[in-house]
Amino acid sequence: MRLDGKVAIVTGAASGIGREIARVFLREGASVAIADINADAATATAAALDPSGSRTMPLPMDVTDEAAVDAGTAAVVARFGRLDILVSNAGVQIVNPIVEFSYADWKRLLAIHLDGAFLTTRAALRQMYRQKSGSVIYMGSVHSKEASVLKAPYVTAKHGLLGLARVVAKEGAAHGVRCNVICPGFVRTPLVEKQIPEQAKELGLSEEDVVKKVMLKNTVTGEFTTVTDVAECALFFAGFGSHALTGQSIVVSHGWYME
Repeated sequence: MRLDGKVAIVTGAASGIGREIARVFLREGASVAIADINADAATATAAALDPSGSRTMPLPMDVTDEAAVDAGTAAVVARFGRLDILVSNAGVQIVNPIVEFSYADWKRLLAIHLDGAFLTTRAALRQMYRQKSGSVIYMGSVHSKEASVLKAPYVTAKHGLLGLARVVAKEGAAHGVRCNVICPGFVRTPLVEKQIPEQAKELGLSEEDVVKKVMLKNTVTGEFTTVTDVAECALFFAGFGSHALTGQSIVVSHGWYME
């Protein structure tokens, strides 16, 4: 098993992509803290993925709360003795034209995506540096590479994660820490399901046309990326055996964006 004996924190792990990453990591031998702002969902997910409770830990966590992040990370290290992998996956989406975007919504989205990545990274690095090893993985997006209408703060945040990852890769190298970004296309999670009627309303399209003519228009297969596609990429980064790929990103999008 590729992650045997490793310990991971996955944020936003009670559903969607985060839950699947947790499942795959457990399959490959890791112990996983199921971090999520929804405490009940985190507990339910941990129990479902590991009924024995021996290799999971529900971790209620608001990633924008500095004290909660630091305390939660310390609790994971106290429980499992180490921390090898951080997957910063927690995120939200708010769709609106720039001229109608409230400043409060702008700040909220940037806080969850960027402040959350910073705070969880800082907490994780303190332990990883002590161990002289670790892997930090950010959940970016195709929107880390290009823009779409109605998503100004999301695109801004996802671009920002590339910059943060490159700094972590450079600073972390001397301490045995790698950092990477996964950039999925549209994955049919609750976050994306919510966008379909919102974009239909803003763009004056049917929901079917939003899927076919907006979300999947530029893919080579007309297919959504799956949570398993993304989780297997996270496993690839987490289990990679050297620093050869540190600072790099991978686009997982059925050809929507190629580089």
